[in-house]
Amino acid sequence: MTASIRVDPLTGQKLFNTRAAKATEKIAGKGYSTVTDVSLKTLPDPPPGARFNAAEQARYRANKEARRGAADYMAMEGEFAKYLEDAYSAPPVARDKLIDECEILVIGAGFGALVLWYKLKAAGFTDVRFCEKGGDVGGTWYWNRYPGIACDVESYSYLPLLEEMGYYPSMKFASGFEILEYCQAMAERYGFYDRCLFHTTVERTTWDDDSAHWTIETDRGDRMRARYVVLANGILTTPKLARIEGMDTFAGKAFHTSRWDYTYDLARKRVGIIGTGATAVQVVPEIAKVVSELYVFQRTPSTIDVRDQRATTQEEIETWSREPGWAKARRERLATISSGRTALQGNDDFLAGRVTQLKQRKAYERPLSPEEMIRAQLNTNFRIMEQIRARVDAVVKDPATAAALKPYYPYGCKRPTFHDEYLPTFNLPHVHLIDTAPLGVSRITPKGVVHDGIEYELDTLIYATGFEWMATGTFNMIVGRDGRTLRNKWREEGVRTFLGMHSHGFPNLLIMSGPQGGGGQFNFTRGLDGHTDYVVWVLQLMKQRGAAAIDVKKDSEDTYARHCRDVDLMTAPLRDCLSYYNGDGKAEPGSLAYYGGPAKWHQLRTEAQASLEHYLFDHGPA
Repeated sequence: MTASIRVDPLTGQKLFNTRAAKATEKIAGKGYSTVTDVSLKTLPDPPPGARFNAAEQARYRANKEARRGAADYMAMEGEFAKYLEDAYSAPPVARDKLIDECEILVIGAGFGALVLWYKLKAAGFTDVRFCEKGGDVGGTWYWNRYPGIACDVESYSYLPLLEEMGYYPSMKFASGFEILEYCQAMAERYGFYDRCLFHTTVERTTWDDDSAHWTIETDRGDRMRARYVVLANGILTTPKLARIEGMDTFAGKAFHTSRWDYTYDLARKRVGIIGTGATAVQVVPEIAKVVSELYVFQRTPSTIDVRDQRATTQEEIETWSREPGWAKARRERLATISSGRTALQGNDDFLAGRVTQLKQRKAYERPLSPEEMIRAQLNTNFRIMEQIRARVDAVVKDPATAAALKPYYPYGCKRPTFHDEYLPTFNLPHVHLIDTAPLGVSRITPKGVVHDGIEYELDTLIYATGFEWMATGTFNMIVGRDGRTLRNKWREEGVRTFLGMHSHGFPNLLIMSGPQGGGGQFNFTRGLDGHTDYVVWVLQLMKQRGAAAIDVKKDSEDTYARHCRDVDLMTAPLRDCLSYYNGDGKAEPGSLAYYGGPAKWHQLRTEAQASLEHYLFDHGPA
């Protein structure tokens, strides 16, 4: 046995020392800076009488249909596998392969896994092991370390266990680097590092009915058995590339934003960035400060809302230190205003409990039908979009550039973004917006990028093309009863789960933040609270009943899947564009996120826990 694996003399359980050292010390930053110019932090009023109408709907659909011919996305394989290399840590720590057993094996080491470990440990479950393909904790915050990265939800509500950790974020919207360090601090405080096998990718997970155990095989030669397997590998874990002719011919430096190369100096370089989603909105203002020329290739404009970043005040810290439960209370108040942009900006007076209501809610003479509620939301969304479009005109000087930067779809149809430096960046003489709507760039050459017959010569090409949302690659390796993978089941039957947490035929498998997983909302970590609580409840229930395996009934699963489809179709007008929310227009309704709202999901979950009528218990081999 190597030094990387040792045995706890008190429990007999294996403890690990597989955390990899940093590969470079250049990975550092502050994320968003504060902006003092009030005009950049102000959203204009909407024009009088702004209401969504049929003409706007037709226009949105025309844009959507035009984009359907755009290049699709591809996995990073073959020539492009290099974009998946881990640039952030030293090579894997040498260790012996493990041929052994644990009670619970969790895949992932992001916030979901960290919070779950905290709760499992508190509930008395200690025979727990984690597998993580990266070299450290953090999940998306481990992989995403691009310049300017920061949280999109106020960090006082986003970061979990703040009170338990005695931690106060330095900024309202903490930088990704601060968040990563916070994850590391959580792991240190609660002994997570001793439980996690880093640089370890799970390749196959197979259920055995006779023993009521899973067998987990990894790329390190491990063959471990576990009673329970929990998928905590998140929803944005698999980077993707747009399929563009000639990508493999580019002679300059190229990398994906999820593998930012800080050993490469961008100073005085001609840089092109493909993609203008949430990542690029954060990256563009930062790299514009150092490059000689910046070409931003945009297929679809993002909604650029007000950020109004600020530092955490000493007064706030002193107040919170005297208020037990402050973080949870603030998180729950934020959840009550989950509709629209207000939730993502947050109102400090309301969130701090200084006022009881954020704003006067509109009263109706009678309860609205679901269709009427959707129409009312579309009207609200349209007014917001008019404000955002007016902001573009107010900030961007060149009329043609401003016109291209105006988003045309309903608010929230694509992931909303927030920034006070992105729009003014396009006023700089060396920053060029290349509008490639609706089909994207034509091709890539050894010298650069071609669009509309013009070749833009580049030294560096950065792909800001994001991640697969609700990626199902993980599910290819989950083999349940009858030798069928979870992926094949969903391909043949459509996505079928119960609460997004179970899938029939896959006993003792618990899925966090996967397809149909409700309880989620704009504040992702609040959704994780519901999922981790549920996992702990299942494990406690199994111990109480002395059961060996838990599954869900097929009828219960089918009913829940129909419900997911119904609420997806009902709310579809709010997502009338192509985005990762609907699988770029290819996903079957109800197959991705849960659109019934967190309150409804929690209701269904609570009813299921109370009745137990949806579960199948096996009291076979222990």
